Amino acid sequence: MTYCLGIKLKDGLVGIADTRISAGTSTTVKKKVLVLQDGKASLFIMTSGLRSVRDKAVHYFQELISNGIVYDKMYKAVNAFGEQIKRVGHEDKEALLASGYKFNLNAIVGGQLQNDTEHKLFLLYTEGNWVELDEGSPFAIIGNSGQGKGILNRIIHPGTTMRQALKAGYLSFDSVRVSSNDVEFPIDIVTYLKNSFHITETRFQQQELQQVSSEWNEKLKHYLDEMPEDWIEKIYHQ
Repeated sequence: MTYCLGIKLKDGLVGIADTRISAGTSTTVKKKVLVLQDGKASLFIMTSGLRSVRDKAVHYFQELISNGIVYDKMYKAVNAFGEQIKRVGHEDKEALLASGYKFNLNAIVGGQLQNDTEHKLFLLYTEGNWVELDEGSPFAIIGNSGQGKGILNRIIHPGTTMRQALKAGYLSFDSVRVSSNDVEFPIDIVTYLKNSFHITETRFQQQELQQVSSEWNEKLKHYLDEMPEDWIEKIYHQ
């Protein structure tokens, strides 16, 4: 399983991806985010699903770019990556199904290309089709999302600052991590400031963020004790 989060804000984009890959009883660390940029165009791709499918689709997409194809708008690049997902599906789906595996690849793609008026964020599905995230739905999680949505639903809106989004995004990941055996550190965080055409990428180990997790746990306990209890009395006086 995977945890990948993409957030679109007025000030830019935030992406968070875990790195755990599980195969049977073994686990390894593998990067799940790809960054492509050249000073005039910047985009990142985060993926969840079968590792073999992901690697093949990403290699096909990188080959298009290395062969000189230039995309001037994000939707065109997203269309191209979606076509590579379809291509891999055409090549591998039948064999995967025969072996008991489901063809599965979802992706979050964000960035800003030369002729985009603003930064963009897209959610791609296994079928290669996509939706663009906007003010009505400013974030998307692929992979293991259940425990991580609560804080994001309460915090994230278009006016949320980058720092607030980074904090909420990390706590969302941490909520999933403590409830799941297949989402784990290290995590890769990408950020994009609007009109900068530059994506930063940083990896964090668990020990670097342990204090944040510990303080969050203590604050939750503290605020739980401070919650009004008048309504509870009705339960005990029946």
